[in-house]
Amino acid sequence: MAIVELVMPKMGESIMEATILRWHKKPGDQVRADETVLEIATDKVDSEVPSIADGEITEILYAENDVVPVGTVIARINTTADAGFATAAPVAPPAAQSTPAAASEEVNVVTNEPASAPYEAQFVTSGARFYSPLVLTIAQQEGISFAELEKIPGTGNEGRVTKKDILNFVEAKSKGHVPAAAAAPVQQQETAAPVEQPVSRPAATTPVTTVPTAMPVSNNGVTTPQATQQPPAAPISMGSYTGTVEIIEMDRMRKLIAEHMVRSKHTSPHVTSFAEADVTNMVKWRDQIKKEFEKREGEKITFTPLFIEALVRCIKKYPLLNSSLDGDKIILKRDINVGMATALPSGNLIVPVIRNADMLNLVGLTRQVNHLANAARQNKLKPDDTQNGTITLTNVGSFGSLAGTPIINQPQVAILAVGAIKKRPVVIETPHGDTIAIRHMMYLSMSYDHRIVDGALGSTFLSAVAHELEHFNPEREY
Repeated sequence: MAIVELVMPKMGESIMEATILRWHKKPGDQVRADETVLEIATDKVDSEVPSIADGEITEILYAENDVVPVGTVIARINTTADAGFATAAPVAPPAAQSTPAAASEEVNVVTNEPASAPYEAQFVTSGARFYSPLVLTIAQQEGISFAELEKIPGTGNEGRVTKKDILNFVEAKSKGHVPAAAAAPVQQQETAAPVEQPVSRPAATTPVTTVPTAMPVSNNGVTTPQATQQPPAAPISMGSYTGTVEIIEMDRMRKLIAEHMVRSKHTSPHVTSFAEADVTNMVKWRDQIKKEFEKREGEKITFTPLFIEALVRCIKKYPLLNSSLDGDKIILKRDINVGMATALPSGNLIVPVIRNADMLNLVGLTRQVNHLANAARQNKLKPDDTQNGTITLTNVGSFGSLAGTPIINQPQVAILAVGAIKKRPVVIETPHGDTIAIRHMMYLSMSYDHRIVDGALGSTFLSAVAHELEHFNPEREY
C-alpha cells in the first residue's frame, strides 16, 4: 500500500503554524489531486489545502480547531489502485494535540459514526461541556431547550454529545420516552431572580436566539431557572451584566484582531498627530478623468491610490517612518510596502499589502488597490498578501468619520488615517487679500511609535503628506 503524507503547508515567510478550520473529507473518502481536503487559517487569512495525490483518505491526525505547526503531517492518503475498495475502519480526528508524535499515538478508531467525526471538535462551550455547531443546529431545529441538551448523555470523546446522541433523543422525545435525566426539573433558589439565557452559537455573526424554556443559569454562583414565557419585568443582573443582555461569541478573526490591538498598545507608546488638507484640486481632477480612466485602463480609480502615492513620496523624504524596532536597534526598511486596511463583509478588518509601492505609477497602484480589496472581500487573499507591510493607510472617511486615532499595525511604527472629504467654507489667502471659498477639506491623523518617532518628526511627516495632497497638480497625466 503506497501512503502519501499530507503536511501542513507553509503559508508565508513568518507563519509557523495554522489552525484547522474544517475538514472537507473524512477517513474512507476518495480524493483527487488538487481537490480541497481541508480549510486552514493563519492569523491573517483563511486558505484551502488541496490533496497532493489521487487516493483514499486513511487517517486524519488532527481535529478541527487544532493549531498545527507547518510541515507537520496532518493526514495520510492511500494512493494504490485499489484504494477505493479498502475496507479498513475510518479513523477519526482525536482531541486537541500538542505535538505530531502525540497525534500518531492517540488516534481513535470510530466504528459507528465516521461521517459525524469531524463535527465532534470542542467548538462551542457552555460551562464545562462542549457542543459542536451541528449538535446546536439540530437542537434549534427540533426545539430542544438548552436544559434538555445539558442532560443528554454523551457518547463522544470526554462525554460530548454526538449527532447520534441528539437524534436518538429527538426520536425518543417524539415517542414520549424522554430520558429521566433530561426531564428532571431544576430546583429553584429562593433568592434568585428569573433570567433570560441566550443559547451560545459558534459564530459571532449569527444572531443569538433566546430559548423560552427552563434553563439553569449561574448568577453570582447561584443557580436559577429561566423564565418560561415572558421576559423579566425589571432589569436584572447576571454576573457583571446589568439589564436584558445578548451574549455574542467572538469569531476567530475578531479574537485575533483583539489580541493584535492589545499587543500593539502594550508594545508601542502611541502618539497621534492631526492635520487638515485642502484636497479640492485632487477631487476635481478625479471627477474629470475617472470615466476616461476606467474606459482606458479597465479599472475604477478611487482616492486610495492617490493617498498612497502621496504617502510614498513623503516616506522617501522621511525614511524613519518606514522602520521597525528590534530591541534597541532601529531597522530601516528600504522596501516601501504599504498596507491598506480593508473592511470585510463580516465587519472585521484585514490589511493586504501593496509591495514596492514606490515602484508603481498611478495606474499600477490603482490595479493593486482594486485587486487586493476585491480579493479581501471575496476571501481570496493569499497568506503572502498580508505579510511584510512597512507602513499602513486606513481610510476612516469611507465610513463617514472625520478623523480617527488608529492603532499601529505591529511591528510597524506608523499608521496614517484619512477622514471623510467634506465641503466647507474656508479662508483662502491670496496676494490680494483673504477671501472665503467653498473647498473640499479633509482631516488626516497619524499614530506613531514614540520610541522611534518623536512629536517633531511625526508632525513634520504628517504635514508633508497634507502638503502633497494640497498641491496636487490638476493638469497632471495619469
